[in-house]
Amino acid sequence: MGKKIKNKDLAARLGVSSTLVSLVLNNKADQQGIRKDTQEKVLNLARQMGYFESLHENNETSAVSEKPGVMGLIVPSLNDPFVIQITQHLQKSFSRIGVGFSIVTKDPNDQRYDRLIGAFKKFYSGLILLGDAADDNTIRTLRATDYPFILLEKFVKSLRLNTVCTDTKAGANLIVNHLDNLGYKSVIIVSDRKSFRNDVSDIQNIIDAFDQKHDIAKPIVVELDRPFGGDEIDFAQFEKYLRPPYRADVMIIMNANLVYPLMTLLRNKKLRVPQDIAVVSMEEGTGFDLMFSPITCLRKPLSGMAAKVANMIWSEVKNSGKGKFKRQVNIFPELIVRNSCGSI
Repeated sequence: MGKKIKNKDLAARLGVSSTLVSLVLNNKADQQGIRKDTQEKVLNLARQMGYFESLHENNETSAVSEKPGVMGLIVPSLNDPFVIQITQHLQKSFSRIGVGFSIVTKDPNDQRYDRLIGAFKKFYSGLILLGDAADDNTIRTLRATDYPFILLEKFVKSLRLNTVCTDTKAGANLIVNHLDNLGYKSVIIVSDRKSFRNDVSDIQNIIDAFDQKHDIAKPIVVELDRPFGGDEIDFAQFEKYLRPPYRADVMIIMNANLVYPLMTLLRNKKLRVPQDIAVVSMEEGTGFDLMFSPITCLRKPLSGMAAKVANMIWSEVKNSGKGKFKRQVNIFPELIVRNSCGSI
């Protein structure tokens, strides 16, 4: 039988008090406000020194999990620029607390997904649901079993849930103030018809912000139909808004995946950006800074969001999904000004 590892042994190696080690190993660290990274240092050293093995040898149990587990991120699509951008930040945040991380794609047309929801607990300690992946059925199933989960970029008004979102209202104000300072008067807001339902709240935030600017006309909202499986867009869907009597001088694009096809279309029609029409995107996409006219856009606070997500889901896991407090965190985005809608 190996030597039993004591709290004072761990405390001495880490340079902390035995009381702190005891609180962590008895799952009372959160109540005492002990930082997550400090908790993980204690747990990681306990694993390395064989603390949990010594408990097993003495037929004792631990109040905390001896294994860090794996967190799952469920996404609607791997092609979403936001998924690509935030993945590396989530990996770093989870690695700091010694937790694994994996991505699961939800296929809305695959009925097997519904049957998999109940089996996720066999593979993951907790789940992060991104956007449309947080549908009513998934949320209801996870809540019924007190499964640890949080929502990312999705807010459900009717339920008190842990959420981490970009403050899109603040982002709308940043863009509208920028356009007002540059003297733009006529605006069109462009969305993809397939994603329009998800954009309604953000579009309303933009319209409300414009309502405070008396020198700017009320923006016109355009829902674009795109051919199935293709990026080509029919110019006739918004051509009339680029000519009198309503001649838009700036276009706000709601979705990053619309920027490339729209910019290509404008260029093919010999419309210059920003001379003939300025362009600003509500989302940042890969390579926006490398385009012929680099795109002005809102940049989501990826590092800060990832850190909040990691800490919140880890707290839920440690409380077995029964955490008393649910937090709704909104983080301000940053306006990145480039040539497509810079200065006049």
